[in-house]
Amino acid sequence: MLLIYSSFILPAAQAQRIQTEFDVRLVAEGLQFPWGMAFMPDGNILITEKIGQLRIVTPNGRISDPIKGVPAVLVQQQGGLLDVALDPGFSKNRLIYLSYSEPEGSKASTAVARAELNNGSLEKLRVIFRQWPKTEGGVHFGSRLIFSPDGNLFITLGDRGDQMEEAQRLGNHIGKIIRIRPDGTVPSDNPFVNDPKAKPEIWSYGHRSVQGAAIHPKTGELWIHEHGPKGGDEINIPQPGKNYGWPMASYGNHYNGVPIKNEHASQGFEEPIHYWTPSIAPSGMVFYTGKQFPGWRDSLFIGALAGRHLVRLSTDNKQVLNEERLLTNTLRFRDVEQGPDDALYLLTDEENGKLLKLTPK
Repeated sequence: MLLIYSSFILPAAQAQRIQTEFDVRLVAEGLQFPWGMAFMPDGNILITEKIGQLRIVTPNGRISDPIKGVPAVLVQQQGGLLDVALDPGFSKNRLIYLSYSEPEGSKASTAVARAELNNGSLEKLRVIFRQWPKTEGGVHFGSRLIFSPDGNLFITLGDRGDQMEEAQRLGNHIGKIIRIRPDGTVPSDNPFVNDPKAKPEIWSYGHRSVQGAAIHPKTGELWIHEHGPKGGDEINIPQPGKNYGWPMASYGNHYNGVPIKNEHASQGFEEPIHYWTPSIAPSGMVFYTGKQFPGWRDSLFIGALAGRHLVRLSTDNKQVLNEERLLTNTLRFRDVEQGPDDALYLLTDEENGKLLKLTPK
């Protein structure tokens, strides 16, 4: 058991220093590059493994055999079985959703399927979304799945490593946030639903690779973070029909050292509300709303892969007030979620992947 001490600063109106102490407990290990997790009503946890397996982990750490019926995935670089989400009516309909890199010959793209989870297997599996077009390469698939309060499903995508402005074009799904109904149909109030030159599923565009998404507990708005190139990881609150600039604007540079204009607004793009340079490689994202850590209420927690730490951001409305880094120089954190017990749970990105639990000391 590892004891971590952390502290943070409240807004000026409540300025005082509070000491937060917490324990980190190992719940389970031996997962093969875990990527996403979702808590079921019985307290068990669905966890995806990037190698193409879905498992159930009990609160006491028992790992199930792989669930049968998972779709075939491209396991290459950043590709594989990615996120998992429960249908809002899961208790009655047993529906779950999976995002993954779907192969087609030598090409692939992000796809989302839904199926019924019954007795350790997936039944009636159906693909409800496919990113178009499929392209070569194994990077920048996205992808997080999150339901909005109105019952629609947000899917975050990547640019598939393309730097030829495809994320700026509305006739494809490259570098986009997608909004669909749970059955895959398109909501009538999507911003481009009446534009014959645009994909009707698009919510926002100009994104690079979005691997974190969360719904703000008070406003109900979608918050995301996305990987920058050499620096310039961003947090955005994507609004319908808005353009977030990639690859025309970024606070990072191309990997070959060529600079990118960092002026978003002057080019007609939306400015991020927060960014990191150098890059921390963010992954996973959740607003904390529980009672175990009252000092952390409404904080935004984000895992860091390259940074090897956990980020806590104090937020107010649409602003990030300050940043704290926890568990520094430890592990690559792929996902972070709040459990039904109000503890924080972390997945580590490694071949012997771990599920960790943070509780108050």
